[in-house]
Amino acid sequence: MSGEVAVLGAGMHPWGKWGRGFVEYGVVAARAALADAGVDWRDVGSVVGADTVRAGYPGYVAGATFAKALGWQGARVTSVYAACASGAQAINAARAQILSGLADVVLVVGADAAPKGFFRPAGGDRPDDPDWLRFRVLGATNPTYFGLYARRRMAVHGDTLEDFAQVKVKNAALGALNPNARYRKRVTAEEVAGSAVVADPLRLLDICATSDGGAALVLSSMDFARRHGAADPVRIRAVSTVTPRYPNTVLDLPDIATDSAAVEPAAGTFRASIARAAYEEAGIGPEDLSLAEVYDLSTALELQWYEDLGLCGEGEAAKLLREGATSLGGRIPVNVSGGLASFGEAVPAQAIAQVCELTWQLRGDAGDRQVASARVGITANQGLFGHGSSVVAVR
Repeated sequence: MSGEVAVLGAGMHPWGKWGRGFVEYGVVAARAALADAGVDWRDVGSVVGADTVRAGYPGYVAGATFAKALGWQGARVTSVYAACASGAQAINAARAQILSGLADVVLVVGADAAPKGFFRPAGGDRPDDPDWLRFRVLGATNPTYFGLYARRRMAVHGDTLEDFAQVKVKNAALGALNPNARYRKRVTAEEVAGSAVVADPLRLLDICATSDGGAALVLSSMDFARRHGAADPVRIRAVSTVTPRYPNTVLDLPDIATDSAAVEPAAGTFRASIARAAYEEAGIGPEDLSLAEVYDLSTALELQWYEDLGLCGEGEAAKLLREGATSLGGRIPVNVSGGLASFGEAVPAQAIAQVCELTWQLRGDAGDRQVASARVGITANQGLFGHGSSVVAVR
């Protein structure tokens, strides 16, 4: 049995701060994906919803919430929560249903109506929750962690504030070409340097915002795709949802502490293992990639992903950036969508949105931000509490 499933349709609700409920965003994205696929809603056999924990009770049952909003028609439903990896987990659940024969066509939807400001844990006292502890005991908001990681890269690899700023300059230029992006304005390195310090050394323009938005995919079996007239669709070849291995010797949100230095460290970091599992399943390596969409919560973290994906050696990410290799037209363009720098975080939607971008790129439908002759793409993401997230798509 082939492990591939077809991506028949992709759709999004533009990112922004729209002041409406997440269900509306998800329904817009779902209808766009169905129209893109040329599939009638009544032909969908299953709906997998990526959950949001900030939108009240319906957010925890997103599969049924979206199915009801689109009109009950008897489809199976699944709801998935894995923090920022929720979208990849939803894609993985959909793929498993298709490959097992439970459904021929599955709609995957994620959407969020994010709060203003930085994310924080849900209310209540939970002393056994590491996310609650790092906020309440350490006062470590997300930007604090981003700043610590940036400091680590500066100390270990010699990265500079100018290197971080150039990531934002690159992504803002690409986001300006994307109609679904929230921020569609180019910026200069001087503007990044002149923005307010949030968590030293990172400035406001080094850190992604929180956003509203939605994304959806219509996935199907290869047999259905052929019957549907899609002879050469984009295909999902691998999904990695791995967890960390003991010991963890590198700082990793939300766990601020690392394991004992007396214990022999693992062969690689958690983030590197996410991509490695995707490569192994897909039967490819980083040298086969046409493009990558990565989780740029901050400019420094995008550089870290270059190394974790094997696009360059350890400590060589800034050099890769300076050479223009990760820009549009470079050897391995990264975040040609504009990344979270241009979108912001709409948590359940973002890993799905990454695959939407791969789909449009591999079809040749990305317009002014098109990567020439794109054939293989990878996404990289990470959810709190040890949720890996990586998808390989091919054509």
